[in-house]
Amino acid sequence: MSKVAVVTGASQGIGAATVTAYRKLGWNVVATSRSITASDDPGVLAVAGDLADPAVAERVISAGLEEFGRIDTLVNNAGIFIAKPFTEYTGADFDVITGINLRGFVTITQQAVTAMQAHGDGGHVVTITTSLVDHANSALQSALASLTKGGLNAATRSLAIEYAGRGIRFNAVSPGIIRTPMHPAETHEFLSALHPVGRMGEISDVTDAIVYLQNAPFVTGEILHVDGGQSAGH
Repeated sequence: MSKVAVVTGASQGIGAATVTAYRKLGWNVVATSRSITASDDPGVLAVAGDLADPAVAERVISAGLEEFGRIDTLVNNAGIFIAKPFTEYTGADFDVITGINLRGFVTITQQAVTAMQAHGDGGHVVTITTSLVDHANSALQSALASLTKGGLNAATRSLAIEYAGRGIRFNAVSPGIIRTPMHPAETHEFLSALHPVGRMGEISDVTDAIVYLQNAPFVTGEILHVDGGQSAGH
């Protein structure tokens, strides 16, 4: 039976590329996002929904089990980023950011880990965070991103220890700014300068890191920085 990965935020950018990366490994994939549409690939099951709603997480995992029979890896890629001065964040901003970045993470990870334990072959959870947690930048005012994604880094380490004896690994990929459609071309020069190596990251840099972690059974509790040196300094 082929292994099965669940990828959140899978309709574009890093998420869509992660679906492709796991298919190249020969895995089946459950792909979810708010706007995802059905795939022509029988190895990809698309499940639309907003992970801020806990019922969606249950539906995604249940659909994956029904279609493919097991869950082996969860890639928590779904996330929301709102850059604002701290005092300008609204209650609505807080609710939408924590709804996706925290509640969405907790509910689908709980469901996925329960499914992994059921088949008894271990598993893997990879969460996409941000190097702004380690390297704050005055040019990007993003306290709520650091609050939520920093929590995910800490939870990754905690869960890695909690489940180490049960064969389920937890790791995170902590990117710098990646060249995706969310960044208009006119911002690329500015964003490139925020990295010591002088360029933005590519989507493939992140997917390569995810695949490395997938194939590294002795690595757990790791926050893998893919950030052009940002977390080391500037």
